[in-house]
Amino acid sequence: MIEEQRGRIDYDEYGAGPTVVLVPGSCSTGAAWRPVIAGWNDEFRCVTTSLLGYGATAERRTASDVSIAHEAEILEAVIRRAGGRVHLVGHSFGGLAALAVALRNHVPLASLVIAEAPAISVLRDPEERQHRYAFAQMTREYFTALADGDMEAIATMIDFYGGAGTFASWPPRVRNYAVETTPVNILDWASADGFDLSAASLAALEIPTLVVVGGSSHPAIRRANELLSQRINGAIFATVEGSAHFMISTHAEQVARLIAEQVRRAEKARDARTIAVRPLQAAYGMHSSS
Repeated sequence: MIEEQRGRIDYDEYGAGPTVVLVPGSCSTGAAWRPVIAGWNDEFRCVTTSLLGYGATAERRTASDVSIAHEAEILEAVIRRAGGRVHLVGHSFGGLAALAVALRNHVPLASLVIAEAPAISVLRDPEERQHRYAFAQMTREYFTALADGDMEAIATMIDFYGGAGTFASWPPRVRNYAVETTPVNILDWASADGFDLSAASLAALEIPTLVVVGGSSHPAIRRANELLSQRINGAIFATVEGSAHFMISTHAEQVARLIAEQVRRAEKARDARTIAVRPLQAAYGMHSSS
């Protein structure tokens, strides 16, 4: 746990090796990453946390201030606690928060993995109107059901992402947590909708990036993430065939493999740069301690 003046932040770590910071999505906690972590056989030092309002992480947003910067700030605190350059991995809304951290550039990142981020703002071009409309229609149905007193209104959002029947298929404990945290998810949705991702800001990212989608995910979420990968210089786009949005639990082995490959690529590239710099340091009397 990280104790800050503005409230607690979930923090857990396991293992040794390159540090991977794992950010879950809405209605979830760091425990959601356990199936993925299990697939790495202790190859990495894994740091998990929870977003604002979930787990033991205190909420900092209000209805009038839903800036995604608040999410970025707590993730930056986690990264500083972890120490050094980290590989930042985010799923769903956690992927969007991780992208906010990368764009702010306040902490050192070795690589970035974004899995199914609700990057709504990249769909604002006229040719993407059908995908933008899909998000808007789901939001209206979700909020209308909530206003009408439907305690399980959040099922509308979950089934949009995971496919019809996803919410009903979850164990009662998981469904209950989603219902309990519905007010937090409403803030998440507002944070995502207000996060402006300009093409210029994405093109300026210089972090090795992997964008992952599910082969069976909603076309709107697939398209949003495809556009992210196209606009981030050098980003790799990967599909987990047969999976939908909740891939970190349904297809944990495949997700673990993709993330591990990304971490290894970034570590190998960093080692190669270090080796290339050493002759220059020797020739000019420079020292790596700087």
